[in-house]
Amino acid sequence: MKLIRRMLRIIFGRTTFAVVSLIIQVAILFAAYRFLSRYLAYFYGGSALLGAFVIIYILNKEENPSFKLAWMIPIAAVPVFGTFFYLFVELQIVGKLANKRLRVNMENTETYLTQSPRVMEDLSRISRRNANLAYYIRHSGHYPAYKNTNVQYFPVGEAMFEEMKKELEGAKRFIFMEFFIVERGEMWEAILEILERKAKEGVEVRFMYDGMCSLTLLPFSYPKELQARGINAKMFSPIKPAFTTYQNNRDHRKILVVDGLTAFTGGVNLADEYINRRVRFGHWKDTGIMLKGDAVTSFTMMFLQMWNISEKGPEDYGKYLRDPEYFYPLELSMDGFVIPYGDSPLDQESVGEQVYLDIINSARHYVHIMTPYLILDYEIIQALTFAAKRGVEVVIIMPGIPDKKYAFLLARSHYGELIRAGVQIYEYIPGFVHAKVYASDDIKAVVGTINMDFRSLYLHFECAVYLYRNEVIQDIQRDFHDTLAQCRRITMEDCRNYPWYEVLAGRALRLFAPLM
Repeated sequence: MKLIRRMLRIIFGRTTFAVVSLIIQVAILFAAYRFLSRYLAYFYGGSALLGAFVIIYILNKEENPSFKLAWMIPIAAVPVFGTFFYLFVELQIVGKLANKRLRVNMENTETYLTQSPRVMEDLSRISRRNANLAYYIRHSGHYPAYKNTNVQYFPVGEAMFEEMKKELEGAKRFIFMEFFIVERGEMWEAILEILERKAKEGVEVRFMYDGMCSLTLLPFSYPKELQARGINAKMFSPIKPAFTTYQNNRDHRKILVVDGLTAFTGGVNLADEYINRRVRFGHWKDTGIMLKGDAVTSFTMMFLQMWNISEKGPEDYGKYLRDPEYFYPLELSMDGFVIPYGDSPLDQESVGEQVYLDIINSARHYVHIMTPYLILDYEIIQALTFAAKRGVEVVIIMPGIPDKKYAFLLARSHYGELIRAGVQIYEYIPGFVHAKVYASDDIKAVVGTINMDFRSLYLHFECAVYLYRNEVIQDIQRDFHDTLAQCRRITMEDCRNYPWYEVLAGRALRLFAPLM
């Protein structure tokens, strides 16, 4: 009976309904295409001409060349269906409305994210190049550079989890949480117990998670369950049985803000594998950071900007600034510069990729990278290989046990080109690397949510922190070398010995790389 009930839940569940609905919509598009094909003599010439105009439009569009190629091939191969499918995607209005709302929210928070002239003067005096990068992040990403911020680095999810609980326990005014994945288990239940208790104490608790969780991890009505516990909860972009490209733009951020005093971000989601209470792909290697100080304001506003995309009423943003009478403990080190930033897939500005490229292109001695995926566009490949060719030590740590076989095969299709140029690639023997870390020359680093793949760089909402001349960079470097000691280096001989069918599959998957 249990098996029957489980099967019935699958058959009649929301996930099945959503998948079936999408299949039906795709079938209708194909049916329309076949219908028009019957009148080929009338429509082929017109569609071919329209397709040519669309290809010219795509060529002149300000967009990554990989995305252009991914569209031009189907338009050229099947002009009728390819052209009309592109127009269908291009004319989607939901994403444009969301972007308009996000821009309004950013304008409303602008007064709280002003750049301190003193900070920019100090940064310019030390490094004009990093001041230029800070200028770019401020004017394209809308987040300023800060001093007076303490940074603590967590080399594993378990350490970050313990510190998150301590900070949540100390909350007095508000708790903001925004995560990509939430799954019931030891980690989430421990946090949920604190959130519920804090809500009863009068602390304002807002919790937002990505709507993808409703497919397999949580029931669609879960926000109502949390609201019944006093937690103001919502899903970002709930999955609906409608064929729209906006559902491709997921909220991949991981943010926790407590009282405007403390902020967390990194790769750690709210599920047991992230703290190794559940084993899925061997040891789960993740990282994160905690900020205390002026830079927390950016994460407070970043959260509220996203939260209010789906809200209609006004927001009192100033209410959530740090209490001006609060003073951090004197023993906290607040050296260097800290620049939190977010990245939106709706504004045509790839802040996450540009920051990575700036680190690679400005490196003098080394660039050390930890990433779960290596699905690269032309610009990053050229930057990595050129850095290695000019004598910079470029080292990339990848998973030894992948979570997605297809992504791993695609990543390996880049290995040969990178290794021949002098890039060193290592795979983490104990298991899966989920960390998203860049470090360079002992003076700069990035820790955040941004993977080296198309989805993170172009399709998801992301966030990260750029660090310059902070003591914590030494902790990041120490963790990198400790992790490297548990890895094996990939050689050209390894690449030549990969099974031919895996090599072929990896190369074929490059056609679909912009979707990964």
